[in-house]
Amino acid sequence: MSLTVTLHGAGRTVTGSCLEFDTGKARLLVDCGMFQGSRTLESLNMAKRVNNPEKLDAVILTHAHIDHSGLLPKLVKDGFSGPIWCTDQTGELLEYMLADSGRIHEGEAERMNRRRDREGNRAMEPLYTEADGLEAWRMARPVALGQWFEPAPGYRARLWNAGHILGSASVELEAAGVRMMCSGDIGPDNKAFHPDPEGPAGFDHVFCESTYGDRAREKHSIAERRDILAGVVNEALGRGGNLIVPTFALERTQELLLDLANLSRDGRIGHATVFVDSPLANRATKVFARHLEDLEDTGGTNPFESTAIHYVNDVSESVRLNTISGAIILAASGMCEAGRIRHHLLHNLHRRDSTVLFVGFQSEGSLGRVILEGAERVRITGKDVLVRAQIRRIDSYSAHADQAELLDWIAARAPISGSLMLDHGESAAIDVLARLAQDRKLAPSVIVPGIGETWQLEPGSRASRLRTAPPETAAAVGRDWQNSYADLASSLKQRLLRIENAEARERAIAEMRAVLDSYTEFREAKKDRHDHR
Repeated sequence: MSLTVTLHGAGRTVTGSCLEFDTGKARLLVDCGMFQGSRTLESLNMAKRVNNPEKLDAVILTHAHIDHSGLLPKLVKDGFSGPIWCTDQTGELLEYMLADSGRIHEGEAERMNRRRDREGNRAMEPLYTEADGLEAWRMARPVALGQWFEPAPGYRARLWNAGHILGSASVELEAAGVRMMCSGDIGPDNKAFHPDPEGPAGFDHVFCESTYGDRAREKHSIAERRDILAGVVNEALGRGGNLIVPTFALERTQELLLDLANLSRDGRIGHATVFVDSPLANRATKVFARHLEDLEDTGGTNPFESTAIHYVNDVSESVRLNTISGAIILAASGMCEAGRIRHHLLHNLHRRDSTVLFVGFQSEGSLGRVILEGAERVRITGKDVLVRAQIRRIDSYSAHADQAELLDWIAARAPISGSLMLDHGESAAIDVLARLAQDRKLAPSVIVPGIGETWQLEPGSRASRLRTAPPETAAAVGRDWQNSYADLASSLKQRLLRIENAEARERAIAEMRAVLDSYTEFREAKKDRHDHR
């Protein structure tokens, strides 16, 4: 019996995690995540990534973040009916995460269809619905950390604390005589709420995330992190405007609330009011509150009940926040790609007295990354927005291990007798981590697989590639033409106004049109030549 693994996502990108293991007799997935980032990358979500999902035996889920779980409803919609193995906390969170994701897709389809109807085009279906999300959640099968279980015929597995978010786990997996470890997302040392990552040693193959493979973060204690946050809050509110924080609904929001509640209690941020404008974050916070006994650093109290914190669910209340000043507003999504944060950015980015604070990873091609990299103008919901707000960043809230911590985690899995395969990282990060792993001889071979590649896994020997990555998936990774278009469109009018007079501006527009027309004519002529061969 042989064993293969196919990477269906997170190859040289940090989203879409999905590994398919196949013994020839049974198949299972570790994670089934959604791609997030550029529009081209997100278009991969529409494809059927796993062949014959109705014949897939099981899924093991490392945690509830959408980039690891978000395509489970589509998998079920496409025919999968097996168990989804995960920790108890992950199962609880999935109810809210997948249902919310389904509502977002329904809303996006509805908005798109209003335009398509006006243009006379056929209506599009949502990727999946809220009902699909809840159906996938009902298939979750909780399993305790450290407990051996049989996820599918011929497989044995155990889950280990990954220290990333509530319920997160790494997966120890055995099949066809091969012993493997899938990291999931690894948390940093000394993270709030959770103990440090754990796991056994001695594997044939290890699959490890690489999000911060090129970054060494300055280490801060929780007390030092609160000092930094207090400084940003007081500076921001001292300017008279709002402090807008794009935040991930799961884990990052709750960590911020822990710190803000403590700072408010100690009188270190005055009488600042914190609005959590995310129904999903509010539901996830209730799950955290139910598991207070499992959480570290709470001091035996419930920080989520602080009088400084107000939870916003109703849309009309969210809209009213657009008229206020001097508040702290936490809203999802963390990369500014969807949700209520886009409305708060629309109303605050142009204000010189407002501040936007980033506390999480911003993937390439996302609106958050564009703002963080210093864009003077951005495009939000079809509107050009001038960036006048102060842009701030705090790295110490990251839920991911940095370069040194990743290398330590890999070294703790030694000896690795076969291959170390690095995924869940952008090219710059993953290449640096691969080089360091090779220099330190952490495994006989270090492999960076691409999306769509299949590898043969044998006990005690290097993995061998059976199928290369399709070119269309490699081309989807990173910034795309739509990012470049948004950059151009948001600055085009200002560029034209710099031209000396109206007549010259007309000439510039005519020349731009001519360039675009020449590309169209070239492609049409090329197609004609091909058709006549």
